[in-house]
Amino acid sequence: MISRQPRLPKDAKVQGDDYAKACTNYLTEVLNNQQVKEELNAAQRTLSNPMDLTVVALMLSQGKYPNLFRLQEQQYNLMAAEYLKEWNQEFPLKKFSAAVYQMRLEDKQALPADEFHQVVMSLSDEKYKMVVSRQWEGEKGEAKKEWYFRHDKIMDFFLVQNFLGETDAAEGLLIDRMGDPRFRGVYFLLTTLLEIDAAKKLREELIQYAADTKDNTVSNTFVRLLRCFTSRWIDR
Repeated sequence: MISRQPRLPKDAKVQGDDYAKACTNYLTEVLNNQQVKEELNAAQRTLSNPMDLTVVALMLSQGKYPNLFRLQEQQYNLMAAEYLKEWNQEFPLKKFSAAVYQMRLEDKQALPADEFHQVVMSLSDEKYKMVVSRQWEGEKGEAKKEWYFRHDKIMDFFLVQNFLGETDAAEGLLIDRMGDPRFRGVYFLLTTLLEIDAAKKLREELIQYAADTKDNTVSNTFVRLLRCFTSRWIDR
């Protein structure tokens, strides 16, 4: 985490020795506060993931306290608050998430930057680094540029928005995409975003799907994650 300091924003609120101290204090607290072994293991897995660790480092450098179990959501909320302040309008989460879902269906990687210019500018902010750009020179020497999500976990956060809510469309997606490997990360993210009753219902549907298809690549991990987070739901 400390090794990421040279790549943090130059105007970060917490820097130098203060940043190193913040890292030490955070790790000591977060690793000592896990009530059960499953939660401690989950926290350690998150901190061992390079992308998640970078998100934690960015948040600490801004004086925020990262929630290891809802990192992408927390990062989005921080970005959306700044989006509102900068552009004087709410972040178009529903519209943008629908576009990201369509991208996934069409196996596209580049974001529709022309349609979502303000969105891309906010997502690429140094404090969040949720998207990155690729630049090259076209055949006629013209400058070209495309934007991509920095990691599938970030894309999954926007994809999952299409699966949330008590609408027929959302409930239909929960069933229709169970066997689609492109949405595997979405189901894992749902273990932290659904209310407990809805999560348990989805767990049973995934188990039934696995029994019928002999494909348990999603159900096994979903069950383990749900077991880990159950105690947290009870505490809410």
